[in-house]
Amino acid sequence: MKTVNVRGLRFAYLEEGAGPLVLLLHGFPDNAESWSHQVPALVKEGYRVVAPYLRGYRPTDLGEGGFYDKATLVADVAGLIDAFNDGKPCHVVGQDWGAIITYGLLAAHPELVQRAVVMAVPHPEQVTKSLIDPRHVQRSYHWWYFHMPDLPEKAMSVNDMAFIDYLWDIWTVNEYDDPAHMRSVKQTFAQPGVITATLAYYRAMLDPSKADPALADLRALMARRISVPTLALCGADDMRAELMQDQAQYFDGEYDFRLIEHSGHFLHREQPELVNREVIEWLSR
Repeated sequence: MKTVNVRGLRFAYLEEGAGPLVLLLHGFPDNAESWSHQVPALVKEGYRVVAPYLRGYRPTDLGEGGFYDKATLVADVAGLIDAFNDGKPCHVVGQDWGAIITYGLLAAHPELVQRAVVMAVPHPEQVTKSLIDPRHVQRSYHWWYFHMPDLPEKAMSVNDMAFIDYLWDIWTVNEYDDPAHMRSVKQTFAQPGVITATLAYYRAMLDPSKADPALADLRALMARRISVPTLALCGADDMRAELMQDQAQYFDGEYDFRLIEHSGHFLHREQPELVNREVIEWLSR
């Protein structure tokens, strides 16, 4: 594991291979090791692969007293690209929160990304539409639950972090079982301050007062249409698929959407060979 200083924080990251840079952005509740099936496949194809632990996910710094809004996270990733690739465009692949960040990055900084893949989360405009749909409100109940003070932290920390097991269980299909990775995820969340830091992503998402006012200009850029060639992937058994099938209108550049059969929200781990095939084909175009 390596570290790099970006925007006043020490980011930890995993790195393998040599060649064009592919940046892999993980989601919640997860960590950078989530990409263990994708890294060797991409390295074999001649890519340099970097998977950072995002802000608040130790061993990356927590950013104590700082912000966790989407613009802050996009600025982090733009800084990481500058540090890893001297500001030259790279490929970006993001799942869950990694996808949310990627949408914002593509809109605000198209000059930094050559080709992109987003997984399991729809475009922000589609997310906004879903907030009045009872089925999707139920699917995303944790967004609101996490806004409660203290209780979510307690719920996530007790009974060997059974809450994390529960989220993975309801978001995956085919009796998905991955004990080694779940141990890794729980080890991350057991580190001091990580649970509160990662919940801050959600608390900032629905509360404008938690957004960094210094990033207002970046926030405006994040609302632009996307010109970067982008592939959207979603598990066929993930409810989010119905939202992602109708989002081509937010893209001015090359865009495609693919369903990954027999998989749910963590498609890159549930069906790694299918996902790897789609990602590698898209990046090689």
